[in-house]
Amino acid sequence: MRFLQDYDRKAAVQYAHRWAYGRNPAFYDYENLGGDCTNFASQCIFAGSGVMNFTPTFGWYYIDANQKAPAWTGVPYLYNFLTRREFSLGPVAEDSRLEAMRPGDIVQLSFKGNEFQHCPVVVATGMPPTLENTLVAAHSYDADNRPLSTYEFRAIRFLHITGTIHP
Repeated sequence: MRFLQDYDRKAAVQYAHRWAYGRNPAFYDYENLGGDCTNFASQCIFAGSGVMNFTPTFGWYYIDANQKAPAWTGVPYLYNFLTRREFSLGPVAEDSRLEAMRPGDIVQLSFKGNEFQHCPVVVATGMPPTLENTLVAAHSYDADNRPLSTYEFRAIRFLHITGTIHP
């Protein structure tokens, strides 16, 4: 394995803009099965990272609607995968602050206060980033260039993608 390589933020954001109000036919739409937000976020991250992790159960991959890792479509599982401590293939992120957010990063929102349910992708930030000038794209509440300040949430966490581990 090689060391951490750059994450292509531009590719992730271009993908987010392209599919924010549509569905890429290469991926199943989970809208009617609990929501499509993390599936969409994973697609964007994959566009920027170019590598999946096919480790059973704890990896991050999509083969088809029935063959995917929990981290591909589940908000808490994506968080656990991205912030993992072990050295394994795929994108890597760290818990961060709003001020460190850059396009291509991930935000997770909790509407009820005890667990996170929504996973938008950052597509633009101001300087310095604020809730008003940090814009996101998302599925399940489809949006593009939506200010974070327009969401009503009880908790928020920021995931700054630091790079990708390639084979």
